Amino acid sequence: MYSLDVIVPFFNEELYLEKSISNLLNANIHSKIYLVNNNSTDNSKNIALKFAESREDITYIETDERKGKGVAIQTAINSLQSTHTIIHDADLEYDPKDIIYMKQVSEKMNNSLILGSRFIGTRDRKSQYLRTYLANRFISLFFSIINNQKISDVATCYKLVPNKYLKEMNITESGFAVEVEIISKYLKFPNPDIQEAPISYQGRTYAQGKKISYYDGIEYLYKSIYYKIKKMSM
Repeated sequence: MYSLDVIVPFFNEELYLEKSISNLLNANIHSKIYLVNNNSTDNSKNIALKFAESREDITYIETDERKGKGVAIQTAINSLQSTHTIIHDADLEYDPKDIIYMKQVSEKMNNSLILGSRFIGTRDRKSQYLRTYLANRFISLFFSIINNQKISDVATCYKLVPNKYLKEMNITESGFAVEVEIISKYLKFPNPDIQEAPISYQGRTYAQGKKISYYDGIEYLYKSIYYKIKKMSM
């Protein structure tokens, strides 16, 4: 029986977290939601705990002292009980309504990795920085070439992964490079199949809390090569 868990990593997202979780609940696509607090110092923890204490389908988790999105994902993996999992960032850049279609695709192709792409199809999209848009396109092209696998949006947050693969990946990246790690390691399994689905996107500014940096873009490129040549350890 198909089921979908959602991992929501967050760090200091008190301005957006409540709305982000509410949007996710309204999409009604989950079996369980895991709110993973990665060392927040604002009111994010209390917001997350309020949801977790009032609903049986929401679990609150705290990471250790290590920081980064990858750490949050690693921390939640052992708790997953569904057949599939999707990652949903706690800001409002992504719309959980898009997960509805991604889930439909996944139900028909349940061994596939489903990526939500901000660069295919027609959806409501707004990127605050041209340099970020161009960097994402270049990184995706670079990854596609070295892996001989056409992917339009490697850095997308929305990755819907079969748990039988996710739990065997031995995720090690602490930061945003986990995006590259997940796709790279999935491609090392027998008969990998990646499907992309168009999604909407409302990028925020650094003043609004955007956290990814120029350094992360460089690391995406390096890790694309690193995981291409590295054997996967289970």
